Amino acid sequence: MNGLVGLGGVSAFEVAEALRAALAAQGIKADVNGGHDLAVVSVWTGLTVWCNGEHFWWRTGWNPQSRRSIYAWHPAVEPERAAHRVAFRYADLRREQFGSPEGLDSTWIDHGPR
Repeated sequence: MNGLVGLGGVSAFEVAEALRAALAAQGIKADVNGGHDLAVVSVWTGLTVWCNGEHFWWRTGWNPQSRRSIYAWHPAVEPERAAHRVAFRYADLRREQFGSPEGLDSTWIDHGPR
């Protein structure tokens, strides 16, 4: 096993892989890397989902008053529902960058080392 063993004896890496698969089912490519009891799912520029085996969390914005990032989180036992929420953030980021979520053919995007 790779990473922290969380709920039901499943590692953070395995749970992150379940999220990656759920995102792929929605047409969103992502990569998973694990180590040091954590796993990360690299989805898009500015969208990295962290997993400790029990929860997923990702940055959703910035609070200028406190000068801190704002995060969303979701239980790791629901990777499909988490993927649905991450997909909304993904669409927002693409819309900010390209004007629409469909504004770029994602087949050429380099998601980092494999």
